[in-house]
Amino acid sequence: MRKLVTVLLSTLPLCAQGLPGSWQGTLKMPQAPQGELRVVFQISTAEADALKAQLVSIDQGSQAFPASSVTLRDHAVKIVIPGVGGGFDGKMSLDGKIISGTWTQGQATYPLTLELATSQTAWAMPAAVEKPKPMAANADPSFEVVTVKPTSRREVLDKGFGMRGRRFTVTNESVTDLITLAFGLHVQQMAGAPLWAQSEKFDIEGEADGEGEPNLDQWKLMLRKMLADRFQLSFHIEKKELTVYALTVAKGGLKMTRSANQDGLAGLGLRGLGSVVGRSANMGNFRNFMQGYVMDRPVLDQTGLDGRYDFTLDWTPDEFQFSTQGVKAPPAPDNAVHPSLYTAIQQQMGLKLERVKGPADVMVVDRLEKPSEN
Repeated sequence: MRKLVTVLLSTLPLCAQGLPGSWQGTLKMPQAPQGELRVVFQISTAEADALKAQLVSIDQGSQAFPASSVTLRDHAVKIVIPGVGGGFDGKMSLDGKIISGTWTQGQATYPLTLELATSQTAWAMPAAVEKPKPMAANADPSFEVVTVKPTSRREVLDKGFGMRGRRFTVTNESVTDLITLAFGLHVQQMAGAPLWAQSEKFDIEGEADGEGEPNLDQWKLMLRKMLADRFQLSFHIEKKELTVYALTVAKGGLKMTRSANQDGLAGLGLRGLGSVVGRSANMGNFRNFMQGYVMDRPVLDQTGLDGRYDFTLDWTPDEFQFSTQGVKAPPAPDNAVHPSLYTAIQQQMGLKLERVKGPADVMVVDRLEKPSEN
């Protein structure tokens, strides 16, 4: 399960005065440790009557994250949450004390009723945890402890990677998924792996050795070591000509907003098939996201862009997109609201995505074995 942690920053005219306050509700989620998660939306006004807010999943910690938008129109409330591929749609009661609606995350939906908390009914918020210091840049980390087990989960989209503090978790992922993450590859850049490497799924939990919180590159290094140790992975690299997607800047120029936050963590998430929200994301983040979740072939970042951007991308997917996630997009209707990805990415982001042929690195697997029992 991908972590439910998020929140909202937005501007709301007109009905905004009905939203400020602390709104709390319980999500009934079978995959959660206790079968449910308590969430709190803290909404307030800033200068010029603009709204700012944050959402905290209090059973998962104290961290709060910005969301892409919050709207309130004629008692209808809509909140879009980047980074987890989720969002809330609801309707406020006439007395302004309850919002009844639905939380959507990926392909799953859950009923969620939010109540305006009072000083007597407000839930206690978790104490803020001091941010751990980062691991030394020259560290050579490994997993101090790691467990690998076949998964018991059966839902295709009930999967994901988690990196929190010094702990790393994998839920319902194949060895192919692990390899592509660890080496920054697309599945098309692998050859020679046995069939079970894609079909059999695993749950993994590990903790870093040494001191400090690893960054993404250090987690990938640890994962490569674990694959060699527990799965006996060995390989060699060959250059082959592949059909890939080249990502460039369109002739009309960029249409994304440069993020005010150039130093924080990137937020990238699916709101559903054919809808991506990015906050404080660079082109490397976007390229990795599209290659890992959406496209059927490798993606090359040839934009030459630096810095971080905020954007929303909505399109009608075709039958080739999301196929690596085991999801088949439905046929596009004649009256589709959104254009194809290739048109949408130019109109909404000012980028161009096109298929080209060129040399690419391909990992040829020489050895790969199923892991030993823990």
